Amino acid sequence: MPDTAPAPGLPRSTDNASLRAFLHGLPGVDEVGARARAAALATRSLKTTAKAHAIDLAIRMVDLTTLEGADTPGKVRALSAKARRPDPDDRAVPQVAAVCVYPDLVPVAVDALRGSPVAVASVATAFPAGRAPLEAKLADTRQAVADGADEIDMVIDRGAFLAGDYRKVHEEITAVREACARPGGEPAHLKVILETGELATYDNVRRASWLAMLAGADFIKTSTGKVTPAATLPVTLVMLEAVRDFRAATGRQVGVKPAGGIRTTKDALRHLVLVNETTGPDWLDPSWFRLGASSLLNDLLMQRTRLATGTYPGPDHYTLD
Repeated sequence: MPDTAPAPGLPRSTDNASLRAFLHGLPGVDEVGARARAAALATRSLKTTAKAHAIDLAIRMVDLTTLEGADTPGKVRALSAKARRPDPDDRAVPQVAAVCVYPDLVPVAVDALRGSPVAVASVATAFPAGRAPLEAKLADTRQAVADGADEIDMVIDRGAFLAGDYRKVHEEITAVREACARPGGEPAHLKVILETGELATYDNVRRASWLAMLAGADFIKTSTGKVTPAATLPVTLVMLEAVRDFRAATGRQVGVKPAGGIRTTKDALRHLVLVNETTGPDWLDPSWFRLGASSLLNDLLMQRTRLATGTYPGPDHYTLD
């Protein structure tokens, strides 16, 4: 534990009793209110100029993702080329934030994105279930970092969390964060996946968000994309409120990444409105908000072209990912 006194109201220890007392002392989530607020914000419309800016911002926030058992080096190289130049016919289209792949394909992505500002992200810690010994999870993480991953997307042990073993979850996140260290350089950023579809309640989403942040997460992420429901607006709202309140309590800003089920421009823009109205413009930046998706980018590109030219491109204009 650090020598300095913890901020008022924060747990004074990471033992299970202290973590439980703190997490269960957080204000409860008004589930009806959260759904109603998210639904109301989803009706907001953006005018043409603001919409064009928002689409470009959403493109810059995309973690372009492929996490399938049939992934090949060729697919990762093609995805990386698309990340660098989303629309080969329009150099004004911004690059995406990152390409997210399985650990064994990190070297392929690193090579394909060399010289580009696009980050390489990798899932780790026995993604997506997280059911593996801690040492295996740490080895998974260390190898991805050694191979050049800039970001690690880890999954929490949902079984431990739901059983109330908060200390175990905290210790695993802390250990993975330490495994993100890079000798002589900046550590890989750590995104902690809560898998909100398995947490059952919004109160649990809030508690898991705080637990991850207390353990040192750089980002909290909704989902693996392998469980339904994945990212929903009310869940993202609860997580945005958590990072807002965490910064107020600690002075440390943490990012949010909804992932899974975000497929259309309308979905993306609804999330950006939610960010602006919940945390404010400080989070409207790829450093603090990401959109984990595979098919979203094509729709953003189509809507961008529609705004610029008045017509949609043909269905085969963009690659299928």
